[in-house]
Amino acid sequence: MGRKRKGRDISGWLVVDKPAGVTSTSVVNKVRWALDAKKAGHAGTLDPAATGVLAVALGEATKTVPYITDALKCYRFVVTFGAATTTDDAEGTVTETSTTRPTDDEIRAALAPFRGEIEQVPPQFSAVKVDGERAYDLAREGERMDLAPRPLWVESLELIARPDADHAELEMVCGKGGYVRAIARDLGQALGCLGHVQWLRRSWSGPFDADTGLSLDRIDEMAKTEALDTHLLPLETGLADLPELKATPEGAARLRNGNPGMVLPASGVEYGDEAWASFEGRPLAVGSYRGGELHPSRVFNL
Repeated sequence: MGRKRKGRDISGWLVVDKPAGVTSTSVVNKVRWALDAKKAGHAGTLDPAATGVLAVALGEATKTVPYITDALKCYRFVVTFGAATTTDDAEGTVTETSTTRPTDDEIRAALAPFRGEIEQVPPQFSAVKVDGERAYDLAREGERMDLAPRPLWVESLELIARPDADHAELEMVCGKGGYVRAIARDLGQALGCLGHVQWLRRSWSGPFDADTGLSLDRIDEMAKTEALDTHLLPLETGLADLPELKATPEGAARLRNGNPGMVLPASGVEYGDEAWASFEGRPLAVGSYRGGELHPSRVFNL
């Protein structure tokens, strides 16, 4: 039998403003240590060079991670024109250059095909699996892969600023699975000038905002103290995009055991809709609403 993981049984979310130069996994490990938490995970990886909101789920909140992963996210980033790199960002080696530079109007016109439902080929240096191995591991060995395109919903993509002829600052709101580096690469190709990401920041992800996130320095300062606990957001923050249904006392008892339970009807919630149930202010479960009952897919042990 495996060793039982030590730590506190705490549940909720801690929003971190991730700095450049650290991995998302290292941020999660830092938060778990600082809160002495038994279980932690994150909702959406950021590249080491990227900054911005990284929402860390603790305890039972890890069961709500898929709902944040599926939510819309906003990215601010700068594209450098005139060079393609191995990684599609400034961390990589330049593979090709161009002296062509687009006008503002040309950039705006070129952005149109990148909106809506698009197909996107992931970067060579990405976490996509190829025959059981990560693409970035194969890319580091010098292998060039023919990666299959993936669907991506782009809600909006706009030119925000043009600091100079070599750079353009863009803002994109998109669904899950998007690679900003691929947007920069493909935009540069579409404009005939090549391009890569200079810097990248995730401004918000679902209900979480980078401006309210804690820096790693602040987390260090408050580590192992009650002060850090006060920054925890409740588990149900991760369910912000789903309607809430109130369980009856009998329904709450059934839901706690993983069975369908009676809930009170709510305006706008129809048969088959995904929702979450609460009782006396505490989240119980998330699942499918069917004829006065919630059929749970995840039960919260709080």
